[in-house]
Amino acid sequence: MDPWSSAQDVVCCALCQTPETPLYCEICHMNLCKDCILKHVSDPSKVHNVVSFKQHCTTLNHPTTQCDHRSEKSDFCRLFISEEQLVHKPEVLLNSLESKKVLQRDLQELEKYIFPKYNSIASSIPFQKAELTKNSKKLKTFFTERGKLWHNEIDNLIKNLKSDLDEMEHKHLVVLNKKESEIKSTISEITKTIDLIKALLKSADVCRVFEYKSRNAEFRRLPPKLNVSLPKFKPREIKRDQLMEQFGSLSQLSFRTEEEYYTMAAMGADSSTTDRSLLDIPLIISSFDTKSTNLTSLACLNDLEIWALGGDSIMRLYSHQGKELKLIETKSKENPCDIAVTMSGELVYADYRERTVNIVRNTEIQSVISLLGWKPRNVTSTLSGDLLVVMCCDDFNQTKVVRYFDLNEKQSIQYNDNGKPLYSSGCIKYITENRNLDICVSDRDANAVVAVNQKGKFLFNYTFSPNAKPFTPTGITTDSQSRILTADSTNNCIHIIHQKGQLLRLIENCSLLSPWGLSVDARDNLFVAENDSSRVKKIQYCK
Repeated sequence: MDPWSSAQDVVCCALCQTPETPLYCEICHMNLCKDCILKHVSDPSKVHNVVSFKQHCTTLNHPTTQCDHRSEKSDFCRLFISEEQLVHKPEVLLNSLESKKVLQRDLQELEKYIFPKYNSIASSIPFQKAELTKNSKKLKTFFTERGKLWHNEIDNLIKNLKSDLDEMEHKHLVVLNKKESEIKSTISEITKTIDLIKALLKSADVCRVFEYKSRNAEFRRLPPKLNVSLPKFKPREIKRDQLMEQFGSLSQLSFRTEEEYYTMAAMGADSSTTDRSLLDIPLIISSFDTKSTNLTSLACLNDLEIWALGGDSIMRLYSHQGKELKLIETKSKENPCDIAVTMSGELVYADYRERTVNIVRNTEIQSVISLLGWKPRNVTSTLSGDLLVVMCCDDFNQTKVVRYFDLNEKQSIQYNDNGKPLYSSGCIKYITENRNLDICVSDRDANAVVAVNQKGKFLFNYTFSPNAKPFTPTGITTDSQSRILTADSTNNCIHIIHQKGQLLRLIENCSLLSPWGLSVDARDNLFVAENDSSRVKKIQYCK
């Protein structure tokens, strides 16, 4: 008798009692509906083997390691396992859920931020065209009125000037039309990507979801801003023997592009309203080995790339999958103390021996800050574009934080209201700024995180230690919720601190080995540099 079609009691899901259950776990001997699969297999204490209920009834020898996608095999395999992962493991389903989350984030970013940006840029071009035409008409009228004073002698000159202007206008229109066409083409691609993501979100075909490749990083690089100097007319006193020179001339048509790059950080105000509450159990999303030794600093360039610094003179750019993309050697061939990335995406590093702070622009290294009597230890770039530099004096008795605006010293932070030093004289410190513009310094020798406000007024010292070992903060960073994260290298954990100075959570379940450098990307993913293993771990600690 065929147990699938023969008369019998209705099979119900063991978890929710839904009738007509299509799936069965052969390890736990439970009937399951599709809605309860993920809940069931998320139990990490055992390996589950979920097959179709029909298959369970017809055979007890379904392979537990591989499936060939034929129709008589497991429906569960066909629904949830790609060709590269034909294994009945719950991790596959969890990865599928993570892929869906990536799709949701990409869709939100495309619809809410990137797509409107492109529309705004596109809508400005017709206005530029109108201004171009208006300017040209105004100049032509001026030519005509002035030409009446010159009568027949100037007719040919007017004709030539108009011709020159028309040629400039034509060239300008060609550039604007091309730019408009490129933007519309990109908008079309964004629209297609949005439609694709929406389709994937509704699709049960996980193979297609796994094959999805995000193009958001490509779309974030906005079209270069076109600055055009419109022609101007310079009239001169009439001298008949020098008609051309005295009548005036058109300024040359010029085009200048200004690179624009969209980043999630630019969305400041909106990010604070996003639900980024802390997870009960942080998860290691990925990790990779670096070619550096004794990793000390990390700096996220964007959602796909991250700079890493170790114990040599080479600063290396990696993809989030661990592929080395670029390397830059310091100008002095000496090991820098710290690295940071500016809002415009430029790499900054502090050269202790040379007493300089340097910026890498393309492949050129420029020393933008040179010190006398002080040596830079650490550096960070603020939301306003300033540079904050931690520096110690030559005799190692003093430490201060200096703010630079347009590469000029703007502010010095060294003492509290009682005239006592805010920071220890020790060398190991890291610095960051949160969304409230508070300045946070991890002071390893003082076993504390020291926070001051934008004006340099003392806010709090955070000194909590999770056990008998001392609190030894090293790398420090902040997220979109102004939470402060600092590495505790002695206790092998990460402290998540409220902006007011209270401990919110410890990340201590991720097998961290001497965590040191920290960086958070625009999605609030945490990157941790392990000093001993020279590995970088990507951790999800909030929703």
